[in-house]
Amino acid sequence: MELLTASTSRVYAKLGQAGAAFGVALVELAKQRDDIVVLSADMAKPAGLLKFSGLHPDRFFNVGIAEQNLVGMAAGFANEGFKVIASAQACFLSMRSYEQIRQYSGYMKFPIVYVGVSAGFALTFFGNTHYALEDMTLLRSVPGMVVISPSDPGQAMKALQQALTMDCPVYIRCTGVPGLAPLYTQEYAFEIGKAIQLKEGKDATVFCCGAITKQVVEVATELEECGYSVQVVDMHTISPLDQHCLQDAMTSRLWITVEEHFIQGGLGSAVAEFLATQFSPNRPFLHCIGVPNVFTVPGDYSYLLRTNQLDAASLKARFVSLLQKVADNE
Repeated sequence: MELLTASTSRVYAKLGQAGAAFGVALVELAKQRDDIVVLSADMAKPAGLLKFSGLHPDRFFNVGIAEQNLVGMAAGFANEGFKVIASAQACFLSMRSYEQIRQYSGYMKFPIVYVGVSAGFALTFFGNTHYALEDMTLLRSVPGMVVISPSDPGQAMKALQQALTMDCPVYIRCTGVPGLAPLYTQEYAFEIGKAIQLKEGKDATVFCCGAITKQVVEVATELEECGYSVQVVDMHTISPLDQHCLQDAMTSRLWITVEEHFIQGGLGSAVAEFLATQFSPNRPFLHCIGVPNVFTVPGDYSYLLRTNQLDAASLKARFVSLLQKVADNE
């Protein structure tokens, strides 16, 4: 694949996370290995799979809107030694076919790469039936499942590339909408399971994942002008969490998690589970920011972030309030 540059990152951003991963990375990977098989639940066009399906019609199968059958077929191909990618809308892949994923990739350990397209609020006006806000809750509860929420399209490409080399099931959660500004504009080291420090800071540490990460970095940078020094960590792999990174951050008095996912069961819950095992008397305060556990009124992407207090202005106000509370308690 091409090196990540300001120019290539802008191109990938126009495609969105799934579009870049499938339209660019997958096409290149398929040239290097002929054991890749892709299954789609009627998602070839919106997922960016048209180029791959046109180049390799014998390695692409559209099963229709039948996610449970999608996973069953994927297990069959995996059993025959193929490297299988199963792609569908994140909401239906995670919820409708959860039992099949649990049995085939949990119990039977088939190393299928699941790609959930349009996770979070990406399907905007399709409404609550199409929002995937509990997919991380479900998938990270499957034993042995690796769960990744890339922070931008370039990282989604890297995640797919590495996932295909792993001998375990992987779920890649594609968030955001095409056209969002990229987070990474130059080449960097990416490793599944290893978090990336994006900004240093001593007053608090913010762990985030998904497309909202770039916005968090911008908010944290703005807070420097208000006298707050906030560290930001790209926690792209939710399962397994980077334990070393979390241990290193134990000196922060305040931890904040930010995700485009229900507060229950996602990144914040995973970090809370880690923190609960620490016996240090100086454990950080933890506050989890995400989508409240209620259904919301549909709208465009920016409206949905604003309504759920995940837009830049809301995040800045919430960070300041939390930092002030910690300062008042010391």
